[in-house]
Amino acid sequence: MDDSAFMRKSISLMLESDPDIKVIGQARDGLEGYEMVKSLKPDIVTLDIEMPKMDGITALQKIMSDCPTSVLMVSSLTTEGADITIKALEYGAVDFIPKELSYINVNIIKIKEDLINKIKEIVKQKAVKERLKRIQRLNSTSSSSISNYPTASELPKIGFKAIGLGISTGGPFSLQKVIPLLSKKINVPIFIVQHMPPRFTKSLAERLNGMSELEVKEAESDEVVRNSVIYIAPGGFHMTAERNLSGIVKIKISKEPSTSLHRPCVDVMLDSVIDVYGKYTLGVIMTGMGKDGLEGIRKLKSLGGYCIAQDEGSCVVYGMPKSVTDAGFTDVSAPLEKIPEIINKAM
Repeated sequence: MDDSAFMRKSISLMLESDPDIKVIGQARDGLEGYEMVKSLKPDIVTLDIEMPKMDGITALQKIMSDCPTSVLMVSSLTTEGADITIKALEYGAVDFIPKELSYINVNIIKIKEDLINKIKEIVKQKAVKERLKRIQRLNSTSSSSISNYPTASELPKIGFKAIGLGISTGGPFSLQKVIPLLSKKINVPIFIVQHMPPRFTKSLAERLNGMSELEVKEAESDEVVRNSVIYIAPGGFHMTAERNLSGIVKIKISKEPSTSLHRPCVDVMLDSVIDVYGKYTLGVIMTGMGKDGLEGIRKLKSLGGYCIAQDEGSCVVYGMPKSVTDAGFTDVSAPLEKIPEIINKAM
């Protein structure tokens, strides 16, 4: 769905260049798109935010309420666009693609690959309809009802000194179900890498900060690391932790290494955090495509550390957690709803 004929055509051409993907409809506005989703029942929808007759957020809410379908938002790379996109992800959209990049011919091959990979990974996941129903249920679940879920395994209290969390596709929605439930009594720093472009990570941090008892902020270079603060790596940059000769731990923000697949990168963050805090780093790997975080957790486990991985049933994409679980590095595999409880008890 997009009111731009150019965008509708561009996205359709990109998608149908893959023989496994068929575009079954194009809508000029949210109302037309909503009606098409109800009648055509696609596996996944791309949805613009600013459209006539019915905007993207309203269309998303109606889709999730009346005909649950995986939705990929088409988002502008502006501060306002980032804020609205975070809201859309909270309402149930599984991920987003940046709209402006679709106009840059030099990047068109990478954009097409990213778009196709995201759509194919999201659609192929097991029990897509069950996941969408779970999103609806979670959106209406209060923190007081979380205790109704079965008790998950617990981690030993070894005196954790830091938490390193890696997450990607489906992350903003999932983080909003975890971070606000972390106890204000947690007295260690938390480092988070969420694969996102610039501006989006700042909007996400501000949204989470307004929902949480702990302070949540986008990390800044050279700031002193404080306990009970959650640091989110800024989009487009790596976040690392370094201890100076005086014993003070500071955050470093950099575009190096430039060779990593992702920036920010979970492995880069974990590698540095583990150098500072050793086996007393608690590793947490949640929903996302690929294997980012695997090498960091490998290093942590070699030192005798512990890892929580989100389970397959609650992931939007079971890629990153699967990689650490398949490698035998997962100490606790837990549903999204239980992760904050496990972390709180371990602290």
